[in-house]
Amino acid sequence: MFRSRSKDEKAPTGKVTADLSKQPRDPQAPKGRPTPKRSEAQTQRRRAVTPPLDRKEAMRRQREARRADLARQREALATGDERFLPVRDRGPVRRFVRDFVDSRFFVAEMFLPLAVVILVLSVIQVGNMQAIATMLWLGVIVLIIVDSIGLSIRLKKQLKQRFPDEPKRGAVAYALMRSLQMRRLRLPKPQVKRGERP
Repeated sequence: MFRSRSKDEKAPTGKVTADLSKQPRDPQAPKGRPTPKRSEAQTQRRRAVTPPLDRKEAMRRQREARRADLARQREALATGDERFLPVRDRGPVRRFVRDFVDSRFFVAEMFLPLAVVILVLSVIQVGNMQAIATMLWLGVIVLIIVDSIGLSIRLKKQLKQRFPDEPKRGAVAYALMRSLQMRRLRLPKPQVKRGERP
């Protein structure tokens, strides 16, 4: 009853399966076996993915997976696809903040070009050019501060109205950082035009 099968008993089954696999199967014919359950199919798939044999192979696989994730993330930053965005950019609140900032013009986004112009003016040794450059620095900084205060007040009001139950922690700082970047360099890319209200 519990004895092992002899070699003669095992041999015919191997021949039959080999013969069946060589024969072409009609696509309309039944497949001759039951469809596996989802759990069984998943365990077979897991077995199919062989674990790495050595450390080098594991590192190579890890690098490839990281590269694929970064490529997906880069594409999502360009297209605005929520599924693959970094965690800090996900969610309806962050999307609204991005659209709110992108739909308006802020003095802060012109900070880098203005800084370059002011630095060039401060180097020139003609007349009162250095005093003018210093006054321009102060003027730009004051405008950015006033603009940022206005942005934070308006944004907080809009967030309270639109997302009363959503967590809004860090949303204003996120908006201020985005307003400091030039529009064409912002990531995720702007999805709304200027003047278009979100």
